[in-house]
Amino acid sequence: MGRLQLAALIGTIAIAAVVGVWAYVLPREFYDHFPSFLGEWISQDGPYNEHLIRDHGAQYLALGAASVTALIWRSQVVYRVLGIAWATFGVLHFGYHVTHLDHMTPADGTAQVIVLAVAALLGLGIAIPPRRTGPTPSKGTHP
Repeated sequence: MGRLQLAALIGTIAIAAVVGVWAYVLPREFYDHFPSFLGEWISQDGPYNEHLIRDHGAQYLALGAASVTALIWRSQVVYRVLGIAWATFGVLHFGYHVTHLDHMTPADGTAQVIVLAVAALLGLGIAIPPRRTGPTPSKGTHP
């Protein structure tokens, strides 16, 4: 595992833990106050729906569990699959929010775009294998 993959895995685990636990365990508080120190982004974008907020938390917890599993198994195949899952979610999540900024202040909109772009890029950081260092065997030879 490369340093970038490790950092991205740790990043996804942290995001999944914070967002997932908060949304699943305290859905109303998540709706009213997320992300807290940056503003209140969710409550500005439609009425409260406990079911959708808890589902969002469960989805983050599932991705977080997969990230922890990848950290334990340490397989490039697992990293690629996990990275694709995180990147797909991240790009689609980013795509929705970047086209629905009209209800936000410029500062909140900018912060949200940056945070969601970084989250989407974490998936790519997991999926892209590290560069090999040292000599590589030539074709046709066996170790």
